Amino acid sequence: MKKLLLSVVTASALIAGVAPAMAQTTTTTTTRTWTADDGAVIREYSTTKNYTPISNPELRPEVGVVLPGEVKVYSLPETVKVEDPDRYSYTIINEKPVVVERATRRVVHVW
Repeated sequence: MKKLLLSVVTASALIAGVAPAMAQTTTTTTTRTWTADDGAVIREYSTTKNYTPISNPELRPEVGVVLPGEVKVYSLPETVKVEDPDRYSYTIINEKPVVVERATRRVVHVW
């Protein structure tokens, strides 16, 4: 009986320890730390290139969301230094710079 009780207590402790660990797990698609300066550079670059920003209150990009195909994305400015610049693109949605993975169109950062 003691062994059964010990087994139940041990299993409960393991399950209780795993649940918070699972809740704290996050998924990221980039190891790059994007700065406020990057956002400002992207916004200014987009303006100087006369790129048309997207104004659509129904489109709310968040990290992890895949942008629809009709959303035009652009190459990052050369002044935004990243390890693999061909991996990322950006657009401006509802006045916010948004960085996406080019291959998947998945949002990796929003300012």
